[in-house]
Amino acid sequence: MTQLIAGPLERDPAAEHLSRPDGHADRAPRARLIRFLVRRPGLVLSVLVVVLVFLAAFWPHLFTGRDPLLGVPAERFRAPGGAHPFGTDELGRDVLARVVHGAALSLKATLIAVAVAFAVGGAVGLVAGFVGRWVEDALMRLVDVLLAIPALFLSLALVTALGYGTVKVAVAVGIASVASFARVMRAEVLRVRQAVYVEAARLSGARWYAVLLRHVLPNAIGPVAVLAALDVGTAVLAVSSLSFLGYGAAPPAPEWGTLISSGRNYLANAWWLSTLPGLTVAATVLATNRIARALDGEWARHR
Repeated sequence: MTQLIAGPLERDPAAEHLSRPDGHADRAPRARLIRFLVRRPGLVLSVLVVVLVFLAAFWPHLFTGRDPLLGVPAERFRAPGGAHPFGTDELGRDVLARVVHGAALSLKATLIAVAVAFAVGGAVGLVAGFVGRWVEDALMRLVDVLLAIPALFLSLALVTALGYGTVKVAVAVGIASVASFARVMRAEVLRVRQAVYVEAARLSGARWYAVLLRHVLPNAIGPVAVLAALDVGTAVLAVSSLSFLGYGAAPPAPEWGTLISSGRNYLANAWWLSTLPGLTVAATVLATNRIARALDGEWARHR
């Protein structure tokens, strides 16, 4: 019996392949990863852009050692060059330093907005889909009301009521995005709730909260997480738009939207003041959308 059990294990091709000293098993995943990256240069570039934005937000000294608030009057309106890659503004402040330090404010607002939308919208959709009946009707009618209002107008109304500031802008943008998260979560909960393993858990005597937390939520949260990745680009645009309109942090805070707004008065003789921060916002949005599409495709393929 021992020989019958040990024999196939000793001749297992997978075990022999893993034990080969030539290293083919170790090189195979590496080669697949290299082929994957070579076939998707846009995705690689997008990941690089997002990594640079995160580095600028948390470690701005890696990109510049200049003070974003310190102006040198003798260097006003310097065009982009070696000393100032992004040029200088009307007060002689380095625009690159302001863009780099502004990444922390804009990224902070974006992450707060996505977190608010993910948490509130996911909770509303989870309760509506799992409880059903009149609770679902009431919550989804509220979601329909939110969907009927354009997101930017709703954000403007909320930030007017809450007041100015980066965090308040982020909360307003997050609340304006709650409806889409709630609909996606509700749809997934309705799908998962009818699965065989959920019915088996209920018939076995599991409590409702155990079924919800152990079976329904883990299997329904995947598409909502992908939606959160897709919403990052939208949140960057929304936060920058509200900052452009003057609802963000008060000057001289270097938020990206504020930089674009303050530079529009000098477009005739200093195009770089609005153009380069605007290109930074555009690159960040395009990069996050490209990564989100890749995540969405991978989720759909493995679903």
